[in-house]
Amino acid sequence: MAILEVTQRDAVTHLTMNSPERLNALSDEMLAALQETLDTLADDPNCRVITLSGEGKAFCAGHDLRQMQAMRQNDDAGAAAFADLFARCTNVMMRIQSMPQPVIAQVHGIATAAGCQLVATCDMAVAAQGTRFGVNGVNIGLFCSTPMVALSRNIAPKKAFEMLTTGEFIPAERAEELGLINRVVAPDALARETAALADKIASKLGAAVKIGKRAFYDQLGMGTLEAYDFTGQVMVENLSYSDTREGMQAFIEKRPPNWEQ
Repeated sequence: MAILEVTQRDAVTHLTMNSPERLNALSDEMLAALQETLDTLADDPNCRVITLSGEGKAFCAGHDLRQMQAMRQNDDAGAAAFADLFARCTNVMMRIQSMPQPVIAQVHGIATAAGCQLVATCDMAVAAQGTRFGVNGVNIGLFCSTPMVALSRNIAPKKAFEMLTTGEFIPAERAEELGLINRVVAPDALARETAALADKIASKLGAAVKIGKRAFYDQLGMGTLEAYDFTGQVMVENLSYSDTREGMQAFIEKRPPNWEQ
């Protein structure tokens, strides 16, 4: 079995991290599989939405600590290997947000440390009741500094810092309140509800969602006036699409749009 399973359903591609014996840790192998698969899907015109889940009893338990401990055997006590690991992990996280397609995390069990970072990085997340989230590296003496980047861009700084410094887990309902995830559903409805959200997004004009996702992340780092200037230009470009013209005319005529893409 592949460490990352890929299944296609209409315009939705589902990725399953398949290393349940390691709680789907972001091992060297898992990071490589995610990077390669995402790079491939980015250019796939048949893929409009991506969903991501974990096999077994957990979504993702973060980095593979056994691999990290083995890196300490290097002459530099692992410093170069650690730096390379975090660089590769960053590349995967950045790739998720630079994908033209929205990426939805389908979360169950636990999402800890870099696994929580992965949830925070995805564009949206649906979690099963009973799921727990944490950036708990501090419990073993390792502050979750890289997971902090995505976490602190999802929830209020004081809440993020409390999670980072206490190492305590929060339940799915609290994660929803804080804005880390979009919704909480019954465990037996998790796959169905995630698929329904993906299908709804996949039914929209792909070109509009693509330009909108890119603009969403670009404008976050801008001042208010700069963001309005930038997004105004994005809307002008979006309005130039023939399918957008068709969508607007269809709305006026109270009929379904006949999109080419």
